[in-house]
Amino acid sequence: MNPEQLSATIVAALKSLEQSGRVTLPDGIPTTVVVERPRSKEHGDYATNVALQLGKKAGMNPRDFAGLLAEALDAAEGIATVDIAGPGFLNITVEAGAQGQIAADVVAAGASYGRISVLAGQKINVEFISANPTGPLHLGHTRWAVLGDAIGRVLSAAGAEVTREFYINDRGVQMNYFADSITAAALGEPKPENGYAGAYIDDLAKAVEAASPGIFDLPADERRAAVRAKGYELQLAEQQEQLTTFNTHFDVWFSELSLHESGSVPETLQRLRDLGHVYEEGGALWMRTTDFGDDKDRVLIKSDGELTYFASDTAYYLNKRARGFDNCLYLLGADHHGYVNRLRAMAACVGDDPDLTLDVLIGQLVKILSNGEELKLSKRAGTIVTLDELADVIGVDALRYSLARYPADSPLVLDIAEITKASNDNPVYYVQYAHARTCRMMANAADLGMELPGASFDPALLDHERDGDLLRALAEYPRVVASAADLREPHRIARYLEDTAAVFNRWYDTKECRMLPQGDEPVSEANLARLVLVVATRTVFANGLDLLGVSSPERM
Repeated sequence: MNPEQLSATIVAALKSLEQSGRVTLPDGIPTTVVVERPRSKEHGDYATNVALQLGKKAGMNPRDFAGLLAEALDAAEGIATVDIAGPGFLNITVEAGAQGQIAADVVAAGASYGRISVLAGQKINVEFISANPTGPLHLGHTRWAVLGDAIGRVLSAAGAEVTREFYINDRGVQMNYFADSITAAALGEPKPENGYAGAYIDDLAKAVEAASPGIFDLPADERRAAVRAKGYELQLAEQQEQLTTFNTHFDVWFSELSLHESGSVPETLQRLRDLGHVYEEGGALWMRTTDFGDDKDRVLIKSDGELTYFASDTAYYLNKRARGFDNCLYLLGADHHGYVNRLRAMAACVGDDPDLTLDVLIGQLVKILSNGEELKLSKRAGTIVTLDELADVIGVDALRYSLARYPADSPLVLDIAEITKASNDNPVYYVQYAHARTCRMMANAADLGMELPGASFDPALLDHERDGDLLRALAEYPRVVASAADLREPHRIARYLEDTAAVFNRWYDTKECRMLPQGDEPVSEANLARLVLVVATRTVFANGLDLLGVSSPERM
């Protein structure tokens, strides 16, 4: 019996009490009841405070209400005991058979176990990297590549329709600087002022020449446009390849330049005028964001006629909403704290409720230590550590997991030696090794001719205390997914996997819970029941690691 099934059992008991006239609830019976795992096993398998919540509404002492509910639950199928604690808490122990059925349910669900429907019907846009196509992706992008991708996976698992979006900053003078830097490298000239440096520019110059022979012999103006276009194409392709190798995937690569070329910005300004949220002052056009909680109004068009980034941001938000997204999620860097209120005010100015249509996560900085020193320089890019260099040195799995297991707003210092060592002190190794152990156990079972029992599975045989601990941990997984999705916090998945790996290892070390027969013993029904439990555990480890974009190795 998992928490959702127990919740349904409690709701049914409440309905029975009301139908019999023993309790009256003016506000009606709740559709779900919160049940939690108690901290101490002595308090049962699950606990609920529903009697405290409903007792007074029913005009009863909560403990008396708890007594009636306990009596009704005692008669319910799958419930072993119900104890009343304190002012009206209910501590519930379920029957071994009802608990053991969780293992079979997980195995039957397979890769879909933990995929729920709490966000079904919601269409969510997750924008989690915004970068210039003028160089390699760097450490700052790396954290968002992990968290944004993991958030997208978790939201999808919770039932939402998710689009992962990369915003290409391809409009602005930096694109000319980029083209001029490539040209200078090709012609052996000094880097231009405000230009880009690093070995990658030399590599790009050679790649541009190879792709378009004679391009650097064109007249200056024509050459700049041609080099800019080809350099952009090649550098963006490299960024896409970097992210694919890093197991981060985007559904949409959105060009900022296309936003302006499509006429979206003038349309946005007209909409704001129609809504009455813009005004002119000092020759500039302003959005009246202070009407919606911003600390000051924001400029849309400067006095010299130049559009601001905020004008582009507003048009981009409306573009997403026009594409049918119910919620727009932004992942922004540590230097963007001031953007939260202005983005919320912007959404309100265009007629939306930002509490419903907008989420903004601010991420803190990451430092990588190598031999006790902060890693700052890149052999290829000169002044930044690139994503692909980090992945080569640390490994995709170790880097992704280490970045995913902390909240976005936590500053991080990661030591390469610590996050790459093969030790139980290293969380990613600990979880992946637990998965590999389940695979080895399944292989050993296959060598003995053991097969999953199917319809003959007897869940009541999983009756040891350690069996129960592991079953309860597996039953928690869907609720962890729901919580991670609701809060946009994929680190909850990582911490759950670590806790569950610890529970599994304690189970594994318990002699009474051996899955394989000893010596010449025949394979028993209890051995087969524990094979089901092992397969269920492997399933949860694999599903959870997949939500973090981390592999599930069968051997380590």
